[in-house]
Amino acid sequence: MAKRTFLIVLDSVGIGAMPDAANWGDEGSHTLNAIKNHVDFYCPNLTDLGLFNIDGLEGGVDSPRTCYARMRESSLGKDTTIGHWEIAGVYSPKPLPTYPDGFPQEVIDAFEKVTGRGTLCNKPYSGTEVIKDYGEEHLRTGKLIVYTSADSVFQIAAHEDLVPVKELYRYCEQARELLQGEHGVGRIIARPFAGEYPFKRTPRRHDYSLTPPSKTAPDIMKENGFDVISVGKIYDIFAGQGFTESHPTVNNQDGMDKTMGIANRDFEGLCFVNLVDFDMVYGHRNDVQGYARALTEFDARLGELLPLLREDDLLIITADHGCDPSTPSTDHSREYTPMLAYGKRFKKGVNLGVRESFADIGATVLEWHGLSADGIFGKSFLKEIIDD
Repeated sequence: MAKRTFLIVLDSVGIGAMPDAANWGDEGSHTLNAIKNHVDFYCPNLTDLGLFNIDGLEGGVDSPRTCYARMRESSLGKDTTIGHWEIAGVYSPKPLPTYPDGFPQEVIDAFEKVTGRGTLCNKPYSGTEVIKDYGEEHLRTGKLIVYTSADSVFQIAAHEDLVPVKELYRYCEQARELLQGEHGVGRIIARPFAGEYPFKRTPRRHDYSLTPPSKTAPDIMKENGFDVISVGKIYDIFAGQGFTESHPTVNNQDGMDKTMGIANRDFEGLCFVNLVDFDMVYGHRNDVQGYARALTEFDARLGELLPLLREDDLLIITADHGCDPSTPSTDHSREYTPMLAYGKRFKKGVNLGVRESFADIGATVLEWHGLSADGIFGKSFLKEIIDD
């Protein structure tokens, strides 16, 4: 029977500050602890699988149904791109550039020259607030709203009635060509919006990522003829490299719908899933209640997914960084992440301790599919969890 792996990234569900968190302004951050005592938090499936058995957490069960670990990020970063790249086997020795004071004038001048449009804002901003504060001026002047965040991003917002989405995407492609090297931000993000003041963002966001600097687990799987399926923004994070199929999503529920649809199909290889609402909708907006509800909703959908798994399926649940909604910061946090590995052919109740890199996940996926992980960063833990 064909082996399948479902790798689900709960975007920003961190489980406690890493030892160097203070260097990032994140000392004391703990995303999971921030939400687990909320009245709307109810995650029996994650609990039974062993989430709270992970080192450093409290409230574990006597007989967890998975092998589990606390994952340390080796790369110097706390952003979506570096986190996902490391899961897939890439070590990043320095952070991607960020712009707390906005982009240098030479960057803005070059962007305005290639697009033929002026710009507004050019500073870190909330995506929902920036269109409230600059949307009407954008409509009057035709200038593009350019902004960033604590993450390594160059974001371009434009009203769909003034700038058609395809035109906005072209501007993002031009920005991606410009922003390389010293100013090689992780992602250029198209942020279309519509309607009248206070305006609303539309679901036609699109990310333009840097190409991973080295080979990834998806690359190796694709080269060897396996299906490599993206759900959510995974395809964008890897600039499409290494994938055979892409399924964009509009929210977590849509992501789980698509994942379960794929689970009902015959394929051989990897289904790599990102559920972004935890981070984008709740973490960055310091919405503890919304975050708790979102993880509760995922837990219910997880209960629907587990019965669909076949004899040779491996399910891995993890995260890419933290985004503690209870701290004054609205930014990502430098945290450990969880790892739960589940399947009918895998042991139960094995504590893998603290793993030295997210990349151990990518190496394990490759070994499960009979491939060498020599070309990527990370050490497989397959032999510690396989029940043969």
